Formats: sequence, C-alpha cells, structure tokens
Amino acid sequence: MSLHPFTTFSKSNRRMIFLLIASHLLWSCAIFGLWSSGRLIEAATPWLSGGFVALQLFAAAQLLLPALLLHPEDRSRGFYLFWGLTLALSIWLLNLLPPGAGWLPLLAVLKSGLLLLVATLTAAALARYVQRLWEIVPICFVMTLADFSSWLYGPTASFTQQIQDYYLAPEGPPPLIDMVLIKLVFPGSAALAPVFGISDWIMVVFFAIVARRHGVNDNLIGAFGETLARQGRIGRYLPVSVAALFGAIVLAQATGLFIPALPLIALTMLLWYAARYLLLRRRRRA
Repeated sequence: MSLHPFTTFSKSNRRMIFLLIASHLLWSCAIFGLWSSGRLIEAATPWLSGGFVALQLFAAAQLLLPALLLHPEDRSRGFYLFWGLTLALSIWLLNLLPPGAGWLPLLAVLKSGLLLLVATLTAAALARYVQRLWEIVPICFVMTLADFSSWLYGPTASFTQQIQDYYLAPEGPPPLIDMVLIKLVFPGSAALAPVFGISDWIMVVFFAIVARRHGVNDNLIGAFGETLARQGRIGRYLPVSVAALFGAIVLAQATGLFIPALPLIALTMLLWYAARYLLLRRRRRA
C-alpha cells in the first residue's frame, strides 16, 4: 500500500510542520540550558519557581505561532489513524530508551518537546471541526464534566497518586501515565518535574487555533497571533489559554492539591469569548 496519501501536504502546511518540528527541538534545547543554569541555584523560593514555570510556558506559547498558519485539509479517517498511531508509537519508543543517569535530563526535555509537538498537531486536527464559535460551549461542558468525573471517581485519581508516590520516592520504572506528562525545570532541582499532561496542552492549542479561525484576538499582550505569525515576530504572543494553564499550575502549587487544569482553562476561555462577543456587539450598536 502506498503511503503517498498519508504523507502529502500542501506546500504551506509542509513548511509550517517543518517549522513546528524545528521550533520544538529548539525549545527542548533551551529548556535543557535552563535546567543546567537552574542547578546552580541552592535555595529556590516559590516566586523563583513560579518565574521558571512562567518563562517555560511563555516560550512554549511562541511554538503555537506556526500552528496558527496551518490550513485545514480534507483528510480521510485512514490519514488520522495512520498519523495517530505514528505519533503514539514515537512517544512510546522514546520512552523505551534506557534512562542513563548522565543524560536523563536531556531525554526528559526531548520527551516534553515531543509531547508538545504531538499535542499541537492533534489540536490543529480537532480545531478544524469547529465550524461556529458557539460550538465550543458543549465542548467545554463535556470536557469539564469528564475531567472532574475522572478526577473524583475515575482513573485520574489513581494516576495522580501513582505519580505522587513515584516522585516522592522514586523506585523502579515510572508509572505508565508518566509517558504523557510534560516535565519542566524547577530551580535547584536535579531533575525535571511533571507539571501538566498532554491533554491540557491539546486544549490550550485547540482554543488558540479556534480563536484565530473565528477572528477572536486571544493574545493578552498585543496583536492577533496570526498577524504575529505572518510577520515572524516571536516573544509577543501570550494566548489566554496559556495564561489559564499557568493559573491552574500556580493554584495547584499554592494549595498542594492536584487541581484539574482543563475545567479552569475551559471556564476562562468561555468567559473570554463571551466578553469579546459582548464587546463586539456593543461596538456595532455604537
């Protein structure tokens, strides 16, 4: 069977995908450099730790710019099945590499970069099915309900306990759920720590792309993300969804509790979209 239908992209999308791969690899290298510098810090304050996380998330937000320029293409189910299995296999194979003590941090940042890339491509595929902006309302509702149910009664509670037990006293191989957790650098730490999951970043990117396609400016510090992407300007993009994820991380760190990020992201985006919609209507009436 020929793989041509599965590996052919438009010229524009091909360029953006290559740019996404290169930028995520560069992000991983930068995070490794930050880890090397952070090891020199002996006493880390909560403010410094929060600053480290904010810096890494802000850098990750710049990775979204090429994704905003991806154009939807009509694809078959076989296409999504092929690439879904390929990306899942790449994550699994990377986790099979022996974690040698000398290069464990480098492997961890490469894994995180790959997870962010897979999440971005997945979100881009999902966002193409949102034809009207109001369709995110049932999506947010179902997403919030499912996440809270899993947190209270489902597998998330068990996974959380497994991760907590392992990182407090690491013995043996990490739990399977560790494979899809994105790890970031904390000052004074010899290893990277899991901060959020791949599903959280999928929804972060999903909301950013939906906002772009429906003409909503979700950038908290400037112009539309699409405008910045076309002009090649980085360092000026902070989408609301990334800020909401940071807020969920800070809340979890401050309370010492595992707090699902998806409901907070969904609520924040609904309020943002509603505020922008009401503002637009007011301007039209004026």
